[in-house]
Amino acid sequence: MRRIALFLLTNIAVLFLLSIVCHLFGVDQWAAARGYGGMTGLLIYAAVFGMGGAFISLAMSKWMAKMSTGARVIEQPQSEAERWLVETVRRHAQNAGIGMPEVAIYDAPEMNAFATGMTKNSSLVAVSTGLLQQMDRDQVAAVLGHEIGHVANGDMVTLTLIQGVLNTLVIVAARIVGRLVDSWLSGGRDNRGGSGIGYLVSVVVLQLVFGVFASMIVMAFSRWREFRADAAGAKLAGRGAMISALQRLQLNHGESTLPKTMAAFGISGPLAQGMRRLFMSHPPLDERIAALQKAQ
Repeated sequence: MRRIALFLLTNIAVLFLLSIVCHLFGVDQWAAARGYGGMTGLLIYAAVFGMGGAFISLAMSKWMAKMSTGARVIEQPQSEAERWLVETVRRHAQNAGIGMPEVAIYDAPEMNAFATGMTKNSSLVAVSTGLLQQMDRDQVAAVLGHEIGHVANGDMVTLTLIQGVLNTLVIVAARIVGRLVDSWLSGGRDNRGGSGIGYLVSVVVLQLVFGVFASMIVMAFSRWREFRADAAGAKLAGRGAMISALQRLQLNHGESTLPKTMAAFGISGPLAQGMRRLFMSHPPLDERIAALQKAQ
């Protein structure tokens, strides 16, 4: 409930701040004069689509993860390995102070795992068959600690909150700038009766451009949270085990079979060079290993 309250308060604060800024600069009066319904209507529209869409995705994340990966939730362990897996997650969850997540296994050849869920007491931790087959139990325990760290840190909610705020800002900014462009192209004529082609084209282009910059911010946070989750895994399972698990992950070859919508939640992600590094959801494994080795 505290995280939901934080989301609501943050959303209200963002809208309030935008309202003040727009009022001080006369943007609300300008928008109302041109028949847009005023800044209040625009902000509500942007918040509904920006925040609403992000949190609907989060609310559906567990269901989507199970459906897209074919993950099988362990209701009753059928083997000693499954019993160990469930008990290890239970121990990590207790030590991290969160509720027991659902534990699942999905069929994939690469070593991977992910965690998702709307709250830290109603989450899902899933591991691939490839990870269970190619890592020893100390390494698997460290990976599970990493995923529990994501849940305990509230990373899914925080990432969604950041995405929602940025979506809202993108929608508002694109429409304000679009109106300015439309006014300039029309020679300052009043378009209260409707929007010109300049506005329509500008909004589409600007949402794409602003959306790219928003994605860079989201991915920067995503990379930072991986270091925190590694630290949590080291605390829960031992620093040596966490380093060993990351070194083992360096042997992963080929593309991940995780759906693109789930890629940011995996234990590791694809590498990129140059400007594309700004869109990486995970830091390079070398950097993550070095950070753990330097930790005291």
